[in-house]
Amino acid sequence: MSPEDLRSALRLYLVADPDQLIPGGEGAIALGLKGGVTCIQYRGKSGTDREHLIKARALMGLARHFDVPFLINDRIDIAMALGADGVHLGVDDMPVNFARQLCGPDFIIGYSPETDDQVRLAVAHGASYLGVGPVFGTQTKADAGPAIGLDRITAVAEMAQIPVIGIGGITPQNAGSVVAAGACGVAVVSAISKATDPEQAARDLRAAVDESL
Repeated sequence: MSPEDLRSALRLYLVADPDQLIPGGEGAIALGLKGGVTCIQYRGKSGTDREHLIKARALMGLARHFDVPFLINDRIDIAMALGADGVHLGVDDMPVNFARQLCGPDFIIGYSPETDDQVRLAVAHGASYLGVGPVFGTQTKADAGPAIGLDRITAVAEMAQIPVIGIGGITPQNAGSVVAAGACGVAVVSAISKATDPEQAARDLRAAVDESL
């Protein structure tokens, strides 16, 4: 995937967390894709490996149907077993350089840095993009930490010179400001998966992003 294609694929990034889905939430994800989601990440924190494989494979089928990249959070083994397009790693996961050696040059590797040094090291070791947040704060992820604000998005984007997406408290009303600050897109969880109308929520988020690019 070319750098420009990757940037386009990261415009509206949906994190699909089974623990955050209401009953029938898979349908909300399908509607989000119909509304303009450009990338899906499976983020399962509880359950057995078999359960993760089953759930992730179902979501990958949706991603394939809509022709968008499909990534797995943390679990490189599951990503490789399913033939996913990539993985998203945090500071406590496998280091980016080892992931790159294991998965090859075409695998998408996202990374969530917490410090400037981690930004520089991730870029040097072959990260494809960086996820930065929580931009505005969030209740979705218990360990997300305090809001970092838009200035941090600008600083990381200028430092990294690879695609950056903002996550945390993103809404149609503030998504444009994240892109204007230097991100190429935004990542959301409940803004789509728990929306009354997931398709319209995705359309509104996507419009806010596209208008600010």
